[in-house]
Amino acid sequence: MKKGKTNQPINSVKWVKRSLLKANDYNPNKVSPIELELLKTSIKLCGWTQPIVCRSNYEIVDGFHRWTVSGEKEISEITDGLVPVVMMSDEINQAQQVAATIVHNRARGNHMIIPMTDIVRNLKEEHKWSDKELQEFLGMEQEEIDRLYDYRPMTEKGSDSEFSKGWVPDDGKRAFDE
Repeated sequence: MKKGKTNQPINSVKWVKRSLLKANDYNPNKVSPIELELLKTSIKLCGWTQPIVCRSNYEIVDGFHRWTVSGEKEISEITDGLVPVVMMSDEINQAQQVAATIVHNRARGNHMIIPMTDIVRNLKEEHKWSDKELQEFLGMEQEEIDRLYDYRPMTEKGSDSEFSKGWVPDDGKRAFDE
């Protein structure tokens, strides 16, 4: 990779017709319909904040799901059917391209429970978001909201009192006993 900010792919974002791009045939990343809806919500709410990464032949290296939702009318209308693209260097071979796809996917990480409980509590208590807003904007189901909002470590004083509606006590059966 060449050094210097002007040599970085992000320095030359292009808007191209969505139809020029094509999926690669190796991406192991799958996204559920709920998360695709979240991606659409993100683009509708914030606009395009991340370009699609591709090769000069327009094969997608990263951003397949952004490209997928860009074909839906409500997203397509935002930019007249164009999508933001950055091109990877043609010096990268096929193996490096595959590795780049995997690294892009894995580098995004996972959400941890404790910080998510803080976020849900903050949005509900400080910002007065309703459960419906949390469901719509964070793609959460009611049970997940209840569990995150009501979360407290089992060792916390008073935790042996009543269970909140977010936690259901075990009935004593185990999956392997059935």
